[in-house]
Amino acid sequence: MRDDQPVLALRGASKRFGAVQALTDVELEVHQGEVVALVGDNGAGKSTVVKTIAGVHQIDEGDIEWEGRPVTIHRPQDAQHLGIATVYQDLALADNLDVVANLFLGRELVTHGTLDEVAMEKRAQELLDTLSIRIPSVRIPVASLSGGQRQVVAIARSLIGDPKVVILDEPTAALGVEQTAQVLDLVERLRDRGHGVLLISHNMVDVRAVADTVAVLRLGRNNGTFPVQETTQETIIAAITGATDNAVTRRQARGSGSNPEGL
Repeated sequence: MRDDQPVLALRGASKRFGAVQALTDVELEVHQGEVVALVGDNGAGKSTVVKTIAGVHQIDEGDIEWEGRPVTIHRPQDAQHLGIATVYQDLALADNLDVVANLFLGRELVTHGTLDEVAMEKRAQELLDTLSIRIPSVRIPVASLSGGQRQVVAIARSLIGDPKVVILDEPTAALGVEQTAQVLDLVERLRDRGHGVLLISHNMVDVRAVADTVAVLRLGRNNGTFPVQETTQETIIAAITGATDNAVTRRQARGSGSNPEGL
């Protein structure tokens, strides 16, 4: 259930890299229990937004707000301490380690100075069961998992710290149909659990399947925020490309007899 106050917000965020203005006055809100899809063409600024929220880069101007108050995120640990988890495209999984070891990598449970393997295995199984993640065993090496299984394990690992916001960077890229469905199911379960989800994606089918809101970036600036259920795919594509006259809108116009400029 969406709350009126966003758990995470960008307010007038700008970022420059030398002579390149990557972001200009960007506004973005993510509420608890909401999936926000951040979309845009290559070079639109999506990765820069993710990295500023995740603490890889710092914004030059504007504010990042957390639960209504301005915060400063200087490094990834700052974002993690607030309750922001980020799953990048490369997943950063250790192939030679099993699922339990990957889930707790860097956050191992220790009892009396010794790794508590039993407690970690139990918690790992409970987490995967709660998320309805199906893998053969929590003790098999990650290298033996499918692409979709690896993706959901990486997402599950991000939840070990119980974050309020989860950022997913192109989570279905290079996955097949069945594996994509598995990941999108997990995104829906994250929303049902009350997490705010920021989903970066190029795939409009995926976006329309799970997102509540679509935020469009174009050339480092906001170019529209749309409720998915009330917005056509053609309108979103027009915002991404910056043109109302393109192959998609012309096809729609031919089919309906409407004017694509009216989108």
